[in-house]
Amino acid sequence: MRSSLKYDTSYLEGHVSDKDISGVMPRVEEAHRLLSGDESPFKGYLGWMDLPETVGDPLLKDIERTAGRFRDTADAVIIVGIGGSYLGARAAIETLAPDAVGKSVFFAGHNLCARYICGLLEKLEGRQVAVNVISKSGTTTETAVAFRFIDEFLKKKYGRGNYSDRVVCTTDEKKGALRAIADEKGYKSFVIPGDVGGRFSVLTPVGLFPISCAGIDIKELVEGAGSQRSLSLKGSAEDDISSRYAAVRNVLYGKGKRIEILSSFDVRLHYLDEWWKQLFGESEGKGGKSLFPASCDFSTDLHSMGQLIQEGERNLFETFLVSEEVSGKCPVPRSEDDPDGLNYLAGRQLEEVNITAYRATAEAHFEGGVPNSTIFFGERSPFTLGQLFYFFERAVAVSACLFGVDPFDQPGVEAYKKKMFKLLGKPGA
Repeated sequence: MRSSLKYDTSYLEGHVSDKDISGVMPRVEEAHRLLSGDESPFKGYLGWMDLPETVGDPLLKDIERTAGRFRDTADAVIIVGIGGSYLGARAAIETLAPDAVGKSVFFAGHNLCARYICGLLEKLEGRQVAVNVISKSGTTTETAVAFRFIDEFLKKKYGRGNYSDRVVCTTDEKKGALRAIADEKGYKSFVIPGDVGGRFSVLTPVGLFPISCAGIDIKELVEGAGSQRSLSLKGSAEDDISSRYAAVRNVLYGKGKRIEILSSFDVRLHYLDEWWKQLFGESEGKGGKSLFPASCDFSTDLHSMGQLIQEGERNLFETFLVSEEVSGKCPVPRSEDDPDGLNYLAGRQLEEVNITAYRATAEAHFEGGVPNSTIFFGERSPFTLGQLFYFFERAVAVSACLFGVDPFDQPGVEAYKKKMFKLLGKPGA
C-alpha cells in the first residue's frame, strides 16, 4: 500500500542532518513502545490509534442514515461544539465541501460571542433546522450555553416536545449532563469512545456525523486513515514519515527553534491548520516547554507575515502543506492590450502559478535562514484527508513523548474555566 503523502526535507539542509535524525531515532523507537502494548502508561487513551480498523461498518451505516435524514428534513444543520468536538469536523468540511459552510452547515458553541449566536439564529429563522450537539460532559460552557439558546429557538419554532427527531447528541455512553438530556428527551445519540480524547476524535462520531451531514464520504475518509495506519505500522520507525516529522521537529527544538509555522497555499485548508494547532498545542504544551504551533495562509500572509518570516528573529521553522492536484479548469485569461504585463501567464493554470509561489517561498525562506520541509499530498479527497488526519495524530503522539510530556492530558485547559466560574458566581466555584 502506497501513501499519497510525501515528506520533503530538502530545505532542512544545514539545519538537520542524517546524523541528527539517527541520534533521535532510539528515542522515537522508545516512543513507539510507550504508545503500544498492555504496559503502555497511556493505556486507556490509545483508542484513536486503531479507529480506522475498529469504527465498524454498522456504525458508519447508522451515521450515514441519520445524516441522510437530517439532509432530507432540514436545510440547515447546526453543529454545536468546541475544540476537539468541532475543529476536526470543520476542517474536513471546509477542505472537501466548503460551499456547505454557511449554506447548509453552520457552527455554534465554539465561542461566547452574543452577536454570533443571536445573529446565527436570526439568519435561520425561516429555515428548517436540525442540530448535532457534541460534548462528552455536556457542561462545557461555550457548548452548553449555545445549546440552551438553540433549544429555546427550537421550542418556539416547532413547539415544545415536537422536535426530538431534529436533535442528535454525541456524548459519553453512560454519564454526564448531555447523556441525561438525550435519555430524558429521547434524542438520537452517538457515543464518544471513552479511550479517545477530544482532539483525536475526528474519526469517531464526533467528526464523522457532521462530516456526513455535509455529504462527504466518511467510509472513504476512514479508509484513507486506515491506509496510513497500515503504512505507519510497516517497517522501522525511520521509515514512518510521521515519526520522521516528529524527529525533525525535536531536532530543531534542540537547536533553539521555538515556533513552527504550518503554511499552506489553499484557503480551503485554513481549518485543517486550525485543527493541527489544537492537536499539537494541547498535546505538547506542558512542563514549561514545547514548540508554539502557528499557521499562515499563503500567499495572503506573505503580504503580512512574510517580512517577519523572511528577516525576523531566527527562532522559527516552517512546515508547508501542499497539494499537488492540478484541475486544469482555471487558466489565466489573455488580455488584448496587456495593461498589467501578465500575458506571459496567459493560458497557464492558476494552480501552476500558485505552486510556483510555494516553490519560490520555500526557497526564499530557506535562504533567509528558515529551515523548512513540505508535506505533499495528492488530490483533495476524503481518502487523502483521512491519511493526513492519521499522519498528524501519530506524529504528535510520538513528538510529545520526545518532549517527555503526556500527549493525552490537558490540565492547563481548566485554569481559565475555574477563574471564569468564580467570577460569574457559579455555585461551589
